Amino acid sequence: MKEIDSIFLGNMNNAAHFLFVSNMAARAEKDAAVAEKCAAQVAALREAVQAEDESLQISAKSLTTDKIAEADRLRDRIYAGYKKAVGGYAAFPVADMAEAAAALSQHIKDYKINPQAQLDKETGLLVNFVQDLEGTYSAQVEKLGLGAFVAQLKAANEAVRELTGQRTDERSARTAGALKAARAASDEAYRELASHVNAHALIEGGADYAAFIGYANTEIAHFKQEVLKSAKKKPAASADGGTDSADEGGDAE
Repeated sequence: MKEIDSIFLGNMNNAAHFLFVSNMAARAEKDAAVAEKCAAQVAALREAVQAEDESLQISAKSLTTDKIAEADRLRDRIYAGYKKAVGGYAAFPVADMAEAAAALSQHIKDYKINPQAQLDKETGLLVNFVQDLEGTYSAQVEKLGLGAFVAQLKAANEAVRELTGQRTDERSARTAGALKAARAASDEAYRELASHVNAHALIEGGADYAAFIGYANTEIAHFKQEVLKSAKKKPAASADGGTDSADEGGDAE
């Protein structure tokens, strides 16, 4: 009697894993015998697949996003104020102050910082920009009394830097954790479906289940050959930060 072959799903990359369980759920729903006799298992697999899909597409707004936007607006206002202050000294009647302003003005032009640019790009540029003001151009900053601008610009930029790092950590932990759990649920649901189909085929005879078993085994052979063997040749990053390796053995998951 034919039965669904075993396959270990844990070593599949995320995209291939989702495709496999999604394909199995879709075919089970369309197969009359499987959909009727294994209704609970088919429904469980469909629910698990939907949850896995949602985990793959996590894009929920981080709680820190508003704080980042606020800190970004603050640093943009400070930067604009700094530029205005430097420009105000450009035609100052005191020669050494005008010279200091000219040097700082050229420094501004060299960096071409656009407050509307991509957030991380602006952050990186401002890190170096402030370092210059604290080092190379510290004498000019002191000459024009712009130390408070520099200190506040640095603090605001560091706030953005810290908050974006915090948001990245939050997203990474949420995504990896949710996806790992969703994959495990899909594995369990698929294993239950495969076990029930095999049991029904054994008890009732394989005729009514031959089409689904044939499809499942064709898919399993394909994924073992194209996904798991490829992963064995070239490890890829997995959902929990490790690497995927191939293993054709194991129970159906």
